[in-house]
Amino acid sequence: MDLKVQNARWDRWSTCSLCEQDYHGVVACALGWACWKTYLGRPETHQVRGMAMNMLGRGLDDGKHSEDALSVQEAELAMERRLGASEESILFAQSNLAVTYRRVGRLEEALSMRQEVYSGRLRLNGEEHQSTLIAANNYAHSLASLQRFEEAKGLLLKLMPVARRVFGESNDLTLKLRTIYATALYYNNGATLDELREAVTMFEDIERIARRVLGGAHPVTANIEISLRDARAVLRAREAPPGSA
Repeated sequence: MDLKVQNARWDRWSTCSLCEQDYHGVVACALGWACWKTYLGRPETHQVRGMAMNMLGRGLDDGKHSEDALSVQEAELAMERRLGASEESILFAQSNLAVTYRRVGRLEEALSMRQEVYSGRLRLNGEEHQSTLIAANNYAHSLASLQRFEEAKGLLLKLMPVARRVFGESNDLTLKLRTIYATALYYNNGATLDELREAVTMFEDIERIARRVLGGAHPVTANIEISLRDARAVLRAREAPPGSA
């Protein structure tokens, strides 16, 4: 079979041939197990066996069996390192693993893994590549989640101009980076009034762009509107005169 036919057949494990939507939930989990059982007997060095292990990990995670998914993904990463897989493959496995670390509450390990992925992407793809900026977005998100706001802000100040230059103001990745930056500003208990005002101004700009590009009903737009409302409330509270009701 040529590569196109092989890819089409493989996609049957993850995508419905009728509606062309990705499987999710218990169906994705069941097909992940079926895929793994189908190729389990292949040699460890066979590419399709590694792909089946990846499919199993993703299916378990989609089916909300995150602890089980974690075991599979850690085994997958260890196998790829042992077999000398490409840096691209290892970064992909690390990225998936970081998501699961975060899902099970192991935030420090998620942060460490995402830092590794970002550094690897910089080395492999350069700072303007989409994969690098996605990795950077994930790393910044982890920093903000752990309230390491100054580190997140420093990273994002370098990334936002790159995303704007490469993808433009309306790109969803640019919007995500700016959203994390504005969130890091107003969530920080030590934020100055100027920083809170900057956060509100940035959220107002992001909200206008998201509403124009994605529409008012889109979940991304809705989340930005919530953040804008919260940031305005924090700013009002800080601007209020002492002792005012």
